[in-house]
Amino acid sequence: MRLWRSRWARRAVAVAVVAVAFAVVLPRLADYGEVWGQVRQLGPGSLAGLALVTVLNLATFAPPLMAALPGIGFRQAFVATQASTASTYVAPGGAAVGIAFMFLLLKRTGFRGQTVALAVALTGLWNQLAMLAFPALALGLLTLTGGRNPLLKTVGVIGLGLFVAALVLFALALASDRAARRAGGLLARITNRWDAELILRFRAQAVSLLRHRWLYLTFATLAGQLTVFVVLLASLRMLGVEGGEVSLVEAFAAWSIVRLLGSLPITPGGIGIVEVGLTTALVGFGGDRAEVVASVLVYRFLTVVPTLVLGLTLGPSFRR
Repeated sequence: MRLWRSRWARRAVAVAVVAVAFAVVLPRLADYGEVWGQVRQLGPGSLAGLALVTVLNLATFAPPLMAALPGIGFRQAFVATQASTASTYVAPGGAAVGIAFMFLLLKRTGFRGQTVALAVALTGLWNQLAMLAFPALALGLLTLTGGRNPLLKTVGVIGLGLFVAALVLFALALASDRAARRAGGLLARITNRWDAELILRFRAQAVSLLRHRWLYLTFATLAGQLTVFVVLLASLRMLGVEGGEVSLVEAFAAWSIVRLLGSLPITPGGIGIVEVGLTTALVGFGGDRAEVVASVLVYRFLTVVPTLVLGLTLGPSFRR
């Protein structure tokens, strides 16, 4: 009963956050009529450009999984990543839901469970490292270009600290059998499911895979993350938010920080949180309110809806 209440409480909070974001906060920033007027001004060239960057973003979903799971084809990797990402948009729980769903899908391909677990763990870890590194990079770029923002500075420093800590812990875990055995013992005491020998086998597989594929995995992960930003930048420029209002560096800073906040499992896919946070940051940098709200909503539509449709359509047809 307590678990049931907790689930419904989380859903109620998620619904409340989304309702406040779209029914209260965004309408105060810009009238939806003006926003729709901005969207209607998009010409054929602009629509084609937005479609192109959307397809480019979708195409980068599969390569990180292909790097971490040698032998899987592009189509299988594409369907698995689309379906698992779509699950995070329809179910509370955030990335944990997507990870579990991807594991179940990949098990159907005939790969061993331990191999699949390694691939899912590494792709998830690389994505998290990139997400933590981007705010720190944005802080450095803003400093070089003369921008000063206390909030961005604070989040950038926190992101840098978390990135370094995660990187050091991961490196220590892979550095020696002794460190891996200690981690296994700790996990065994906490979860009663892991043991030191399992961690050692996991470490051996991870070291073997990363020795040959870490560069491929890194570039594929960066491409997958940054093409999402390209969709935002294209949306801003196509809808009239010029570089004089919000520069490339400022747009990247806002995007990287809000993406980090949106990863918190409060609402599915960060819906409501991302829209409000991104709009507030971009308007704060100098963007026109109606143009910014239109750009953010178009960006979110292009990065959520295609994946949602593809994932829900292709996921049930996933085969060995």
